Amino acid sequence: MNEFGELISAKRKSLAMSQRELAAKVKKEDGKPISIQYLNDIEHGRRNPPSSEHLMEQFAKALRIPRDRLMITAGYLPSDIVEPIKRLSRTDPDKAETVLRAFRKKLDDLNR
Repeated sequence: MNEFGELISAKRKSLAMSQRELAAKVKKEDGKPISIQYLNDIEHGRRNPPSSEHLMEQFAKALRIPRDRLMITAGYLPSDIVEPIKRLSRTDPDKAETVLRAFRKKLDDLNR
């Protein structure tokens, strides 16, 4: 299992929720629920975590896990972090570099 799948599975089980129940609560952009097989594949590492922030939000809500934790566990950064840095890099690359340096410094400080 991958870390994302393990987190989904463990939290689902801690809530005494079946895969069928969770799959019914996680709705795609078109409003239809994800399939039980898709959920099973995610939990067992046979599928990559969803890259859709919409699906991440659906999983977060159903499992009562912060969306950012799910995104990071899946290896993604939320668009509300990435997009402003991209915009800034187009208008003021020096400021974008300053933001990234500050971010890295904070990470270093937290890891000490």
